[in-house]
Amino acid sequence: MSALTSLFHNLLEQATRTNNLKVLAALGAVILFHYRSHAVGTRRRPDLKQPRGALPLLGHMPLLLSIPGTKLYEFFVKQNEELGPVWSISLPLIGRMIQGDTPENVEHVLKGNFWSYEKGPKLKGAIKDLFGDGIFASDGHAWRHQRKIASHIMNVKAFREYTSDVFVLEGQKVCDYLGKAADQGFVVDLHELLLKMTLDSFGTISFGQSFGCLENMDEKGAFATSFDDLTATCSDRLVDPAWKIREALTSVGKKAQFDKAVIGQYALELIEKRRKEGFHAPRKDLLQLFIDAKDENGNQFPDEFLKDEILNMTIAGRDTTAQALSWMFYLLNREGNDPEVHKTLVKEIDEVLQGNAPTYESHKQQKFAEACLYESLRLYPSVPRNMKICVEDDVLPDGTKIYKGEWFTWSSWVMGRSELVWGPDAKEYRPSRWIDSEKPSQGKFNSFHVGPRVCIGQQFATIEALTWIGMILSRFTIELAEPNKVPAYGISLTLPMLNGLPVRIHRRVGASAPWSKEE
Repeated sequence: MSALTSLFHNLLEQATRTNNLKVLAALGAVILFHYRSHAVGTRRRPDLKQPRGALPLLGHMPLLLSIPGTKLYEFFVKQNEELGPVWSISLPLIGRMIQGDTPENVEHVLKGNFWSYEKGPKLKGAIKDLFGDGIFASDGHAWRHQRKIASHIMNVKAFREYTSDVFVLEGQKVCDYLGKAADQGFVVDLHELLLKMTLDSFGTISFGQSFGCLENMDEKGAFATSFDDLTATCSDRLVDPAWKIREALTSVGKKAQFDKAVIGQYALELIEKRRKEGFHAPRKDLLQLFIDAKDENGNQFPDEFLKDEILNMTIAGRDTTAQALSWMFYLLNREGNDPEVHKTLVKEIDEVLQGNAPTYESHKQQKFAEACLYESLRLYPSVPRNMKICVEDDVLPDGTKIYKGEWFTWSSWVMGRSELVWGPDAKEYRPSRWIDSEKPSQGKFNSFHVGPRVCIGQQFATIEALTWIGMILSRFTIELAEPNKVPAYGISLTLPMLNGLPVRIHRRVGASAPWSKEE
């Protein structure tokens, strides 16, 4: 009897196990069929065009991982040309991304229906170590409050004049270094030099003291090192949906926390010192303007708030301007570029500056220099791709539906090269398109963003760039070490040159700039 019972139980267990396996297999087949053309966790969208290569459950993640980082934006250009300006990809753990590269779609999302789109917790989580709770990582009421304060500070005339003087001071240091390079004949990484200059400038503008990057060209201070490393880490997170797991299993997570502590401690120590010692300089820096500001209840802001806001300004202003200038100097001097563009730019600089240092007012006369800068930003935007998550169902102007939880993405890189947006010469570097012509809409030229979140530092950054363009080109000519080579870009929050911009510097014959310490 016991033998029969044992046999019965064994048979029953085997049958149950077989049934369970069948149920699991059937369930797996159903899931696989449901997600046969898109990533798990996303909505199936047969109404949207998408690139070939989507796999069940994984969506387009394998396709994106197969693309070299230095060719990523070319991939988006190709999809735009083959599929049109509106198409979609789906990624596990990230969601569905709907690319909408038309001026109308961009203006609708960033301006017309602004409150229906946010940065979202996933994006903010990836960049929080770098931006904290500052203006560039905030949404809703918190963002609106910070924007109001920052807008007021950036529009203080005395502050704008102060920053202009800082730019000239740092530009003098760079010109002295370039003079040595010209005399001694060594190659300069102009991209790295411009990054040092912008970081030093923002050290003075933000905290009243330079970070010292230009004082010792061969060494990198602790702040600058952690600043760059943490920026790279946060950038990597944007293309890795499993970054939390990866960082927990490697040393990257600990390094990120170390870098965050270095940057934060540096800022907090300067804030504490300023509160104790007070401010005695004739013109206020960014820190003092924020210390003097009051919240909605008339109270001073806490140190953590000051730290996040000032670091946000430094982060946003440092890389973007240096990169924009680097790409502009590349475009001006690359093989095959129209030499008349460079001649026209230098002629304007000589006529406007007449050998004198740039001033806050002189930039208003540098119309062609501004055109050269904006044309560079059209082709090489400082933020080449961006994204917002939809928080309530919406319909784009072209009729495309976007459901809550899906991402709207757009690429200034793609739009700058689109013939539908800029005409048949879209891929040409032609600054004259900005002269005596109608100013493009924000949606068409969105390198400075669009709508309520448009860059509050646009004028600030333009003056900064025009100051250094004038100072450098009034004294020197730049020769690319590899004029036939297109610099590779790095995948980051912005658009760095992956391997820098090696150049040779030559003094302009007969050029004179009495503002230089060399004279």
